[in-house]
Amino acid sequence: MTSRSDRRVRVVVAKPGLDGHDVGAKVVVRALMEAGFEVIYTGLRQPPEAVARIALEEDVDVIALSSMAGSHVPFCQKLKPLLEQAGLSGKLWVIGGNLPKQDHDTLRALGFSGIFPTGSKFSDIVTFIRENVR
Repeated sequence: MTSRSDRRVRVVVAKPGLDGHDVGAKVVVRALMEAGFEVIYTGLRQPPEAVARIALEEDVDVIALSSMAGSHVPFCQKLKPLLEQAGLSGKLWVIGGNLPKQDHDTLRALGFSGIFPTGSKFSDIVTFIRENVR
């Protein structure tokens, strides 16, 4: 049996809701893969239910959202109870994209400990994940 420490960190990267901008997410996916993470990319326009289901089915360590459309807070409000019901509260939740500073406290309160606004460095994202995966 493989223990968590014997396998690569698994990350699901999801594009929530009606967000159709995926270039940044694909670049982050590539950076995470190059850093040695195993990455599952969901593709565009994922509902909260699909994100929770994929995270559970894929047994990921990190649930990452990439949001450029401005609907990140309502999406995360719908996603949080679904992740909790699926037993994924202990996973690392991160979000990146077009995230105005005034939303950061709300996102943290919803359980997203990693917040990476547009322009964040890939090395900062990678380091945060490595230091915070349980």
